[in-house]
Amino acid sequence: MMEIFFETKDVFQLKDIEKIAPKEKGITSMSVKEILQSLVDDGMVDTDRIGTSNYFWAFPSKALHARKRKLEELQSQFGESSQKKEALQKSIEKSKIGREDTAERAALIEELAALRQRKEQLKSEIDKYRECDPDVVEEMRQTNKVAKEAANRWTDNIFSIKSWAKRKFGFEESRIDKSFGIPEDLDYID
Repeated sequence: MMEIFFETKDVFQLKDIEKIAPKEKGITSMSVKEILQSLVDDGMVDTDRIGTSNYFWAFPSKALHARKRKLEELQSQFGESSQKKEALQKSIEKSKIGREDTAERAALIEELAALRQRKEQLKSEIDKYRECDPDVVEEMRQTNKVAKEAANRWTDNIFSIKSWAKRKFGFEESRIDKSFGIPEDLDYID
């Protein structure tokens, strides 16, 4: 289909292309509109609405310019990637300096591993005694205080609803407790 545009270097309406494409290129007339729309979507064919008609065109120079732009873009990306690769190679070479395998380096690596293991042992020992830490104990006290206040607030809410239900519906307190599974000894927490 692109050959029709490139050979004629002309502007077409859809009905013109639907007539020309089957004759010259052997494209079925039913698929011309779909093919043309996919070319427009891909940016290979330009379209514009003038008045009530849609016009389609594609010139070889536009395709050439698009390819040149893409080539330049890819070449610049290649250049940037090459520079990045060289920089990384230099960085690797720099980092290798002073890291040659020597007996001293091996001993230091061994010592480092032993110190890291010792650190983990000390950490686990600290975690064992964590519950005796004054900060943790204070945090537990604060958490307990908040939980106690919340429990008392809900207990108060339950008492308020029971009182409302007694006034509104005339139910007995024991019947309300039994219906809603409220324990008989429900009371505030001191």
